[in-house]
Amino acid sequence: MAFLFNNASISSHLRSTSSQTGDALLLSRRGLHIEPGTREKALLAEDSALKRFKSHKKSVHKLKRIGDVLTVVVVGGCCYEIFVKAAMRKEAMAAGKSS
Repeated sequence: MAFLFNNASISSHLRSTSSQTGDALLLSRRGLHIEPGTREKALLAEDSALKRFKSHKKSVHKLKRIGDVLTVVVVGGCCYEIFVKAAMRKEAMAAGKSS
């Protein structure tokens, strides 16, 4: 916990020292809208050669969905195994006490 407090104090110290820097730096950090130049527009333009590598295709979505379902099944199976082992241990302890 002390580590978290040290990080918080360090980050607040850095914020206070950065607020003392020039106005131009503060304005750029606040994210005021500046129109992108021609180079930025060219970089942000859609490239047809890269279109087939986009990750929002239906097959990628389907694969993510299958992964989510498998994760839920595995976690459920682990929880079930833990429950069964605990129930077996409880029965064994009860049988041991009665004999």
